[in-house]
Amino acid sequence: MDLEPIIILFRSLCVGIVASITVGPVAVLCIQRTLSKSRRSGIMSGLGVTCADTMMAIAAFSFYSVLYEQIQTHQSILRVVGGIFVVMVGVYLFTQNPAMQIRKNRAGKNNSWQDFVSAFGLTIANFIMVIPYLLAFFAVFNISSVETDDVSGMLRSVIVIGGFFVGSFSWWMTMAFVLNLVRHKFKPRHMASINYIAGILIGVIGIYTILSTFFDIFPNV
Repeated sequence: MDLEPIIILFRSLCVGIVASITVGPVAVLCIQRTLSKSRRSGIMSGLGVTCADTMMAIAAFSFYSVLYEQIQTHQSILRVVGGIFVVMVGVYLFTQNPAMQIRKNRAGKNNSWQDFVSAFGLTIANFIMVIPYLLAFFAVFNISSVETDDVSGMLRSVIVIGGFFVGSFSWWMTMAFVLNLVRHKFKPRHMASINYIAGILIGVIGIYTILSTFFDIFPNV
């Protein structure tokens, strides 16, 4: 029995899980939404992150040499744009009224697809930092890119990307289910504090991204 596909699948699952266990803006966003809104909101946000990460994993796995050259050429502007987007998300969370969100939840007006799209967009906006980081984990787990001009190569790529998707989404689902167990203990004032903390953390990450870019451009400053 050929165990190689099973081994590759297991390694890909590990990459998906490890790549998702990161305290970044999307992680803070998913935590905030699970606690302030609902488990479904956290899961849909996690699904948005997973889909974006999977798209970038496919791109990184297949076209990294081309992407790397383009990223290096436009690195500064891409980092600034991504950082600005992250700051905007932080400001939005900071100004949210948890009481209004609770009333929306009770009235069944919470839009899960908005959660999905916003988390997807936040992740994609930071692709310049995510793609090299994903490739690093592929290297750590000894998963190399392969030619896809034959059936076995294509099958291997499908296993890698499929395993990555399942691993990543499993992490976000687990986190949403676990956080949902304690969500009922949070009162509106606690929700407001969560919004403030999440907004500040995400905003700081965005500001750091922007400032670090300018320090890279002007190393003598």
